[in-house]
Amino acid sequence: MDSRLHSDIYLLAAFWTGVGALLLTLLIAAQIVYLRLAARRLKRREQALTARWRPALNAAIVGVSEISLPGLRSAERILFLKLWVHLHQSVRGEASGGLNEVAYRLGCDAYARRLLSTGNRAQRLLAILALGHLRDAAAWDELLDVVHGSDSAASVHALWALVQADAARAARDAAPMLLQREDWAMSQLANILKDARAEWEPVLADAVAGTNQEQLPHALRLLAALRLSLPARQLRGLLNHPVAEVVSCALRLAATPDLLDEVRRQLNHGDWRVRVQAVRTLGQLGDHSDVERLRRLLGDQQWWVRYRAAQALLGLPFLTPDDLAALQQEGMDRYALDMLKQVRAEQEAA
Repeated sequence: MDSRLHSDIYLLAAFWTGVGALLLTLLIAAQIVYLRLAARRLKRREQALTARWRPALNAAIVGVSEISLPGLRSAERILFLKLWVHLHQSVRGEASGGLNEVAYRLGCDAYARRLLSTGNRAQRLLAILALGHLRDAAAWDELLDVVHGSDSAASVHALWALVQADAARAARDAAPMLLQREDWAMSQLANILKDARAEWEPVLADAVAGTNQEQLPHALRLLAALRLSLPARQLRGLLNHPVAEVVSCALRLAATPDLLDEVRRQLNHGDWRVRVQAVRTLGQLGDHSDVERLRRLLGDQQWWVRYRAAQALLGLPFLTPDDLAALQQEGMDRYALDMLKQVRAEQEAA
């Protein structure tokens, strides 16, 4: 009797488990169908809005005055903003001014600020892009909060929006953060600052002076990658820094003849990484007197120093093939000769 009861319980449990699984499957299938239908409806709405608004926006791009704007329902504002941002990213100059005029007439600046405060992540990113294209500084504090936030994509786009609105003010407010963030793509930063170097360079120089020793190498590497410079006086101090990594990074920025003597002194540095960077910099700045220095470094105990010295020698614009042939006959050891041959072969194959 007991065994039959237990068997009935197991069968009943199996039955209801199967029913539950079937219902769950049907629910998932219904959800998939709903999402597909919603996506199709959204696409149709986007196509309809694009067809209705594209002529007016194209007219704004080419500078037509007195544009008659179609109606824009509240539910369509997100779709319109997406279309507007998409068009903005493909135009420059006066064309962007026409698009901005349309957006301001529609109150898109206020709507973007609301999205930045209350929207989901995708909507906030859209709002940041819109505010940047509008060069709108009314949401400055909110954008600055995003710059300091942990969302890498949102923060770097917020930095771009601030630079678009006011490059000098953005430098004052965000330069220290720029030197600290290691999650921002270098290509994005280069694009953001390409037209704002005059405003950012002096502020970044002050920020570097206040950077602690642990973050200083990263800050210097960042400036070098962005092709930003530091004053010669500041670089002289960095080239005499007690930490070898700081000196190596500072050498990447020492691209002016005023610092040539400081660069030459680093050729004898005890850290081979510093010697490597000094050789590379000397290859860009050096004169005839540096040929012998580079020739001696072809015998350095570190392979990378010898390799960079060979590259620097062969890259000197004033050194002729006859000069190189004479150098090779001046008592070079076979390691130095092999290095010159290797680098020359690489250059010929490139």
